[in-house]
Amino acid sequence: MKVLEAQAAVLTNYEVLQHLTQQKERYKQRKRRGPPNLETVVRELIQYLQSYPNPLSQKPSTYTPDCISRLLERLSPYELSKGEVVMILNLRPASVAALNTVIEEMAERFSDEQQEEMVAIISEVLGQFDAAQGSANDTGDGAEANAS
Repeated sequence: MKVLEAQAAVLTNYEVLQHLTQQKERYKQRKRRGPPNLETVVRELIQYLQSYPNPLSQKPSTYTPDCISRLLERLSPYELSKGEVVMILNLRPASVAALNTVIEEMAERFSDEQQEEMVAIISEVLGQFDAAQGSANDTGDGAEANAS
């Protein structure tokens, strides 16, 4: 295999899920199977990304193709790094405490009011995650038993 265009980019879990889903559909339309090891990796990764507690497990999904650009636009005044924004998209922190695990030196960089504003923006753009719904979506792989 030869690399035609080398690119270095960081992708969010949503973008990876979209790419894998599209790739799977392309194989279906061609009525061809992909390499067995690729099919296994794709199937397992999609399953992982859509399992609780991942934000992408929520049905219907609150993530949309334009949510990344909207979130970037809304959070731009806070001058977050690319890595911080990617982690926000991947984890969808719903509280200041959860956001603190994603943003370096958050207490020194932002006031309490700014921190609350960021959580509100994330919730508005990416939607809220209903914990009760997540429990109902649990696949029964033992995670529920470990939680009690």
